[in-house]
Amino acid sequence: MRTLAAALLALLGCIAPAVAQYPERSVTLLPGFPPGGMVDVVARGLAEGMRAKFPKGIVVVNKPGMGGAIALQEIVRGKPDGYTFTLAPKSALIIQPQLSELPYKGPEDVAPIVNVVAFYSLMITRTGAPWKTPQDFIAAARADPGKLRVGSPGEFTTPHLSLVELQRLAGIEVTHVPFKGWAESSTALLGEHIDLVVAQPGELAALIEAKRIHPVGVFQPQRNPLFPDTPTFREAGFPVYAGTLFSLIAAKDTPPEILRYIHDAAKEAMEQRSFVELAKARAVDVDYRSGEKLKADLMEEYRAHAQMLRTLGILKK
Repeated sequence: MRTLAAALLALLGCIAPAVAQYPERSVTLLPGFPPGGMVDVVARGLAEGMRAKFPKGIVVVNKPGMGGAIALQEIVRGKPDGYTFTLAPKSALIIQPQLSELPYKGPEDVAPIVNVVAFYSLMITRTGAPWKTPQDFIAAARADPGKLRVGSPGEFTTPHLSLVELQRLAGIEVTHVPFKGWAESSTALLGEHIDLVVAQPGELAALIEAKRIHPVGVFQPQRNPLFPDTPTFREAGFPVYAGTLFSLIAAKDTPPEILRYIHDAAKEAMEQRSFVELAKARAVDVDYRSGEKLKADLMEEYRAHAQMLRTLGILKK
């Protein structure tokens, strides 16, 4: 018995220093969207606030595609050592794995560390376009089914599913055009390749202020304080308001001590005035949730979206 105990202590003695030395080299944060968009800006702001806890550096590398699922796949396939993690949207965790063959099936196949921000989507169009309100948009879509082209950050992202649910409730049909992020969809909108976009409010603010684009409606329970004159789709009789969470995610089986280290660094960064102001400027809410509470929330969202996908006829099983 004593021999076994001694052997276990020796083994723990070998493992503990490796964890205690973390981080002994630079770490990598993977935003799952292109440079310049909300996710990229928030990820870089968060990384800046975390640098004090990572003296060897934090490298931010964009891995866009599949609404954040490309970056998440890299995490799932990587080593569970805490040296690579991603800022992932709820959709990549709970929607994409229900619809596509991915190396993960849902939140239980990863290690959620901490939720960072949350937001609701906004539909916008070019200034001068004839559909200025939810009612205008619905009327135009009903008058000419499939003609209106509406962009989103990607297939089966929360903004896309908000659009799908709106079509179901309003009995309309539009043509969905997926993009990798706002940088691509804004260019397409201003170039008149698409008619409208469902996107994150903070990405739109500058162009709205410049009067190059016009907000049509918001997908949230109440009006957005940044755009108080823009009605919600709920006011028009279509209660669609699925919020989007963005969480730091590491590989499953990452040692708890390392997850706690990353959590503490992120929490400190989120509490810094500079990060709070950055989030406010981008029209997102700092939304702290961690550990088992975060995983439970994600699993609840997983089940709720499974039902929604079945109702919409997207998920058959």
